[in-house]
Amino acid sequence: MTDREQYTPGPASGAQVRKDDADKWTLIVVRELRHPPEKVWRALTDPAHLREWAPFVVDASLGAVGTVNLTWVGNPKPQEITVTRADAPKVLEYGDTRWELEALGGGTRLTLWHNIDRRFISWGAAGWHICLDVLDRLLSGTPIGRIVGAEAMKFVGWQRLNAEYARQFGIETPNWPPPGPSK
Repeated sequence: MTDREQYTPGPASGAQVRKDDADKWTLIVVRELRHPPEKVWRALTDPAHLREWAPFVVDASLGAVGTVNLTWVGNPKPQEITVTRADAPKVLEYGDTRWELEALGGGTRLTLWHNIDRRFISWGAAGWHICLDVLDRLLSGTPIGRIVGAEAMKFVGWQRLNAEYARQFGIETPNWPPPGPSK
């Protein structure tokens, strides 16, 4: 049995939402990793590392201010995004995403802020939960391969995480297909 086959995500934890407006909410995920900020920074900014764990690919490094094409898994159309802040190895901002890295002992407290349509907030939390698990294993030298998009939704544990995060956020567990935009 491979490491990937043995992987099961832990319970929903370390996430909260900030309800900024009716349709867009901010998902905040905090994860403590056993790796130094410099190593985590490389994984957040280097296109080759991102392909191993993130729910998107980029055509250039996210480690410098400038324009990058970002393509979300499952959406073939790249988005041109601007990296507005790249203070290695502490703060990275691009598009609707912000990462903060704080040295913690020999590791890193990683905080993600991601603006997401409120209808998909628990999906986003479940997806990022799995992505960050995959990132941690990659940085530990025991990669299990990227688990994102529709593949993640079929993965053992994703439905449970989605329901757990929905309960934590005080919302109904979203179903597929999602409802139309709120009025």
